[in-house]
Amino acid sequence: MLAPRVVKNPDRMFVGTGVKLGPNSELKATTTFPGPWLRHPDGSHVDQVFDPVIRIGDRVTATASLQVVAFHEIVIEDDVMFAANVFVSDGMHGVSTGETAYKYQGISNIAPIRIGRGSWIGQNVVVLPGVTIGELAVIGANSVVTRDVPPQSIAVGAPARVVKRWDLTSQTWVSVGKDD
Repeated sequence: MLAPRVVKNPDRMFVGTGVKLGPNSELKATTTFPGPWLRHPDGSHVDQVFDPVIRIGDRVTATASLQVVAFHEIVIEDDVMFAANVFVSDGMHGVSTGETAYKYQGISNIAPIRIGRGSWIGQNVVVLPGVTIGELAVIGANSVVTRDVPPQSIAVGAPARVVKRWDLTSQTWVSVGKDD
């Protein structure tokens, strides 16, 4: 594996063979929050402890600037391809009140993420907590994945929605209606 720019807590990461993560990539298995730069000067911030794991399969590739931030578990299966500037995080900054700076509210909505074998994640994609992207799925550029994407489908948009599915009988991509 070519070394990414930042690796936080590598003892909580399992990386397969033939992995190539491009420049400015970051792998962060976050065990505590906040870091020193996110602590409120008077101590009025949320302190949290996590037990994260990041699992990356064999032959995973990322062009550049892939950010993977785990508080619980992120699994990236074999042969997944990431374009540049992809953000994958299984937790979000808290928004429980509109009266406190969000960086002091801790991490919430923590839920595992799985990206299936052979998937292609396009340029500038964001994958949010609790999502499973099925094997051989395609996520179009600039998409925000907020819910599961079935195997062998193409999802685009913000929020991402499935627009095509692979049809085994005709061996072609078939458009999916808005109500499907």
